[in-house]
Amino acid sequence: MDAPAETILPYEVTLHVRDNCLCLHVQRAARALARRFDEALRPVGLTSGQFSLLMSLNRPDPPKIGEVSALLAMDRTTLTANLKPLERRGFLVVSVDPRDKRSRRLILTDEGRRALAAAYPYWQECQAKLVSRFPGEDAARLLADLQALS
Repeated sequence: MDAPAETILPYEVTLHVRDNCLCLHVQRAARALARRFDEALRPVGLTSGQFSLLMSLNRPDPPKIGEVSALLAMDRTTLTANLKPLERRGFLVVSVDPRDKRSRRLILTDEGRRALAAAYPYWQECQAKLVSRFPGEDAARLLADLQALS
């Protein structure tokens, strides 16, 4: 059964959304960038998401799950699912917070630190290649704009 004419959007609206939707274009760019970083990090056996997650743990004091979840703009359930393979590989340990038994802290292990150190030069090279594609301060401006949106 056909929808009533008043509920059908003209094709021009589709084109307008395709050409102007911030969400669509940020998602497309994010997927394209993730593919490039995934390829760059392949020699060390990490994905771009795993690299970002491990990097978020590389701090003086082990963060709580909620802190990492907020930093990565990821819900706790998704974060927990993403932690599992890294935990199995021995890159991190999930531990009860000694000051608050309800909280969990994420501890980067020595093996995780070595993996992160091995991955960093590959990340640097990929990052530099991508930044070099932008003239002048455009890459810094893009980064600032993305930080403002997130």
